[in-house]
Amino acid sequence: MQHLQKTQGVARVRGHSPLDQKTDKPSARLYSLLQERPLLEAAKSIVLIVSALFPIVNPIGGSPVFLALTREYPASTRRILARQVAMNSFVLLIASFLVGTHILHFFGISIPVVQVGGGLIVISNGWTMLKSKEEVDRGPEVQRKVNPTDVFRSAFYPLTLPLTVGPGSISMAITLGANEPHHLGPNVLAILAAVIASALVAMSIFLCYGFADRLAAIIGESGMGIILRLSSFLLVCIGVQILWNGASALLKSVHM
Repeated sequence: MQHLQKTQGVARVRGHSPLDQKTDKPSARLYSLLQERPLLEAAKSIVLIVSALFPIVNPIGGSPVFLALTREYPASTRRILARQVAMNSFVLLIASFLVGTHILHFFGISIPVVQVGGGLIVISNGWTMLKSKEEVDRGPEVQRKVNPTDVFRSAFYPLTLPLTVGPGSISMAITLGANEPHHLGPNVLAILAAVIASALVAMSIFLCYGFADRLAAIIGESGMGIILRLSSFLLVCIGVQILWNGASALLKSVHM
């Protein structure tokens, strides 16, 4: 009996009781599950951000608009421009996610005001494209005269902002970033999830815009014209909806 008590005492001194030895394996499993959980939360965040941003950015619906605005450019230049638009979109989404809330607070600008201003710009661009006359492709003669400097001048405005990443996408990214945790560990995973999700959205933009001419070849000129008109009309409707969302939020704040 004394020998058994001495053995248990030595086990306790070393930090391992007989009960601890029985529960070593389950506790190790629980610890491994807790270590895997942040990765699962990061994967959920990636799916959430992509599912929230992709329908608003809508690169598939924006590809006819991109092709109409770059009709005179060679295919190689169009792909380079699509890559630039995708990179600009990636930077805009990440900046909106990480520092968008702080910038708005610094200048005293609310998200409804951003929605009103951005909605007006989207309506203006959509209306201009809706009223524009269809131009027949002018061929290599015009493409040889295209100045690369003028091409990349339009990469940010209007091709990236507001046609691709507009106020709806920016406000959504700001909202998602404002709801993320601000502790060091979870915040690093949230930033990583935002980077991966924004990269996936940017990749879809490059694929849809860079190969919009092949999509047009499959659909045909008349089909692309119809899609362009519908996309322009939807762009006007989206701008009105964004404008109304911001205006209604401002009106509610006035009544309160």
